[in-house]
Amino acid sequence: MQELSALNERLVAIKKEIEEGSANLENSRAVYEYKKNVMDGKSGLIGSLMKGMKDIPKESRGDYGKLVNELKTWAQALFDELDVALKAKEMDAKYASEKIDITMPAEENVSGNLHPITQMRNQLIDIFASMGFDVFEGTEIENDYYNFTALNTPADHPARDMQDTFYLSPEFLLRTQTSAGQIHVMEAQKPPIKIVSPGKVFRSDDDATHSPMFTQLEGLVVDKGITLCDLKGMLDLFVQRIFGEEVKTRLRPSYFPFTEPSVEVDCSCFSCGGTGCKLCKGTGWIEVLGAGVVNKKVLENCGIDSDEYSGFAFGIGIERAAMLKYGINNIKHLFESDLRVLSQLNDND
Repeated sequence: MQELSALNERLVAIKKEIEEGSANLENSRAVYEYKKNVMDGKSGLIGSLMKGMKDIPKESRGDYGKLVNELKTWAQALFDELDVALKAKEMDAKYASEKIDITMPAEENVSGNLHPITQMRNQLIDIFASMGFDVFEGTEIENDYYNFTALNTPADHPARDMQDTFYLSPEFLLRTQTSAGQIHVMEAQKPPIKIVSPGKVFRSDDDATHSPMFTQLEGLVVDKGITLCDLKGMLDLFVQRIFGEEVKTRLRPSYFPFTEPSVEVDCSCFSCGGTGCKLCKGTGWIEVLGAGVVNKKVLENCGIDSDEYSGFAFGIGIERAAMLKYGINNIKHLFESDLRVLSQLNDND
């Protein structure tokens, strides 16, 4: 049977142990965990004291229970006070970390913008859509028939030498022009037809003004009574919308196997007004695209009566249009993703 004095000494020792243990607590979470170890009714330092009640003489149990309850009350008050103090300290630390010095200059919020090629592509589509053109996007992998043969460029045609083609197999290739989309549309749809076909094209060509991959927008109109005059009128409106209202166009004879007659289209220099400058190389004119009246053989290859219907087609390099509009002297600037360059080219500013 334990003596009451020995148990009293144990209570003093526990109190000292709690004081020493609580002095090392650094945050409210640690207070919670330590309090649980001390106050738990089954295994805690104070909670387990009541298990020894059976060993206390009956006449001393009341005094012993009073001492245990006083220890429990003291420990609870200690933990509550410590919890409040540490939580206040944590809150001060949080406020300090979130403190904002309103005298400091604000951080610059840099907003992005669409790539100039995407901007130009969207502008071109919007312009032609406003004229009633539909948009057709073909596939980047084509077969030889749609890319060449149906466009009046058979296997032995010298015009194939005009383009260095990336062949994937004897039959399939990476399209060299979005003109292949014209054939798909004319095979599937009866006139009247009015479409533009934007997309990536591929040619084995690489210098300051050419890239092995570039973006092209091809246009096609097929209906009754379509002439070269309709093409000229449409192009006048187009260049005015993209380069300025004072810009005019001129047509020069050229050759493409899928159009007859074929023309190169120039616009008056929108930088110098036609007086001659570095951009137009002193001529007052800038070449912008190729076009022409759709060759009758192309219409007939698609099952369209060339005696009843006629049409015109045109193709513009979107990178070239962007280079002209934004004054870019090297096409590689459009592919290197240098933010110092691209951030200057934004029509939305």
